[in-house]
Amino acid sequence: MPQETVPAGHEVRPEQAEAVDAALAVLLDGALDPIVDMVFTRRDGAYEALSHDGRVRFRRDAERGTYEMLDTAGTNPLADQTNDKFTPLEDELAHRFPHRRDNAYPFAFDQVAQLYDAPSAPDLCVMHSAAHNWEDQGGHIGEHGSIGVVQARAPFVIAGKGVRRDGLVPRAGRLVDVAPTIAALLGCAPLDDGRYFAVQDGVVRDDVLDPSDGPARHAIGFLFDGTNPNVLYEMAASGEAPNVARLMEMGTAYAHGAMAGLPTVTLANHTSIITGALPGHHGILHNAWYDRAEGKQVITNSPATWMHSMNHLSSAVDTIHDVVHRTWPGEFTASCNEPCDTGADYSTFDLMRRGEVPILPKTPDGLPHVTERFVRPSKDYSWSSVVDHMAIDQATSILAGRFRDVDYPLPRFMWVNFTLTDAAMHEGGPHSEVARASVRDSDGRIGEVLTAVERAGIFDDTAFVLVADHGMEENNPACRGDWDVPLRESGLNFRDEGYGFLYFDVG
Repeated sequence: MPQETVPAGHEVRPEQAEAVDAALAVLLDGALDPIVDMVFTRRDGAYEALSHDGRVRFRRDAERGTYEMLDTAGTNPLADQTNDKFTPLEDELAHRFPHRRDNAYPFAFDQVAQLYDAPSAPDLCVMHSAAHNWEDQGGHIGEHGSIGVVQARAPFVIAGKGVRRDGLVPRAGRLVDVAPTIAALLGCAPLDDGRYFAVQDGVVRDDVLDPSDGPARHAIGFLFDGTNPNVLYEMAASGEAPNVARLMEMGTAYAHGAMAGLPTVTLANHTSIITGALPGHHGILHNAWYDRAEGKQVITNSPATWMHSMNHLSSAVDTIHDVVHRTWPGEFTASCNEPCDTGADYSTFDLMRRGEVPILPKTPDGLPHVTERFVRPSKDYSWSSVVDHMAIDQATSILAGRFRDVDYPLPRFMWVNFTLTDAAMHEGGPHSEVARASVRDSDGRIGEVLTAVERAGIFDDTAFVLVADHGMEENNPACRGDWDVPLRESGLNFRDEGYGFLYFDVG
């Protein structure tokens, strides 16, 4: 971000120093090393990443967009910031539960700095280890939230009109690159400074664009929530995900993925994808956090709050819908099952806010693209199958021109969100059969949308994007524990939001 747009943010106040130091003594003790990867904070004008066996302090030069390492002690926990580690799938499988000395943390300095640009950033951000299994979260075998490379790495496939057909390439991007790249593909009008968004952390991925093909008339995005790209790409190559393979063949896919922003969780990165801004800049800090200005807890991912989550979006931030409308005021955009829907002409969540919930089948029985083997024993698989069916019902109906007795024009931009992959990869881990089934089912659903685009006669004029909001990493079910227990036993008063956002001296 340009210097003038970087907010004052948050750093530890002098009166909090004693509590923060006491908490760090607990968190960095060797007893918690199996579950605490490292801790981030901002104090005395510098950012810090601290672990059991070392630390690094650094400062940002906002004007130049560079970072200066001030000092290190022991082993620098952010020493490896490469983005190509643990790809392809075989390499990931050979390095399960990597310790931080073997892990990589792409864009780590920027990751930490952007979080602390937010006034409601935590005093301490605790990052769990790759092996840690969240017992109080149901003991999921698949996990995310860390900026470790596997948990941060999402798939990034871009295809169709205006896109180079390079197939799978050994490169990486960031999820904040998605929005400006879509804006460029569509030929949206840039702002005076050349950016497309008022707050823009991402860049246009010129390496995948084919200017000779001209701009796309339409753009359609798919989000497979919580999907491990190594698994997705391997299934495409093996024929288990033919529609993903089709997109990869007619475009470019990043083998090393697109990195999510800290924290690598759902709401924070759904919003980053649609706005091109990192969580500390767009205002949706986590699935839950503490709002210092309001003096209250914010929860954005419960059934009661999903539809209102964008109330916390910064007013300075643009969405892709806004940029399309700024360029073409009369054009139509659609947001299907996507919580970051600000500016969309059609939105599932807007219907819900008005009490007009789209009709849901009560069960997935008889629906297409449903693996019955997992529907029966898994409530999450069953529910997500119904919700994702609703997504394709909306998308294909709108592309056909009519949904729920309302006529719609063809969308200049449409975003379609699918949830099943996240539910399945959490439940069984990304390398499980339930995870693969979820990819097969989701692949069938995007095939329905691709067919609807063909029937609408706009396929050759449409660009497509397929991403996830974060990666998914298998953890070790034997590695359990909760850092809150020893912190409370030490007598500290704190809040732990979202899990891992620690606030001291608050109500």
